[in-house]
Amino acid sequence: MEKYRLKIKELAEAKKETDNLKSQNKKIVFTNGCFDILHIGHTRYLHAAREFGDRLIVAVNSDRSVRSIKGPGRPVLNQEERIEILAALESVDLVVIFDQDDPLKVIKYLVPDVLVKGGDWKEDDIIGADVVKKAGGKVLTIPFISGYSSSQIIKRIGMKL
Repeated sequence: MEKYRLKIKELAEAKKETDNLKSQNKKIVFTNGCFDILHIGHTRYLHAAREFGDRLIVAVNSDRSVRSIKGPGRPVLNQEERIEILAALESVDLVVIFDQDDPLKVIKYLVPDVLVKGGDWKEDDIIGADVVKKAGGKVLTIPFISGYSSSQIIKRIGMKL
């Protein structure tokens, strides 16, 4: 088995690991998304997010959840492929899948120290921001890199076919 696959956890395992790291005064950073077709905007974003703490947890929308958010043609890559690609990134320390349309349940369960989203999100609209702040954590945004999105890549591929 590839070493990076050890980063893929069930939510209960992620909680146990997170609690253990917090007991060692490690700062836990959390982000989430569909990560349908991984692109340079994603990799830059994840690298920047990791800089805010000691460990980066990435919660990934399940296939059902992506279809609910993006429509019936999505995801392009299934959840197993998406989480394995993310787990292979050096900046990512732990990956979990969630089946809800938003990550609130996961955020409430893990209570990260830092919640990170892209700059296209206003802090008031970031799901779970209130949970993290109430626990004494921070909510941060990373400047959005325009010109990079899975939807744009899908359109470009369609044009070339």
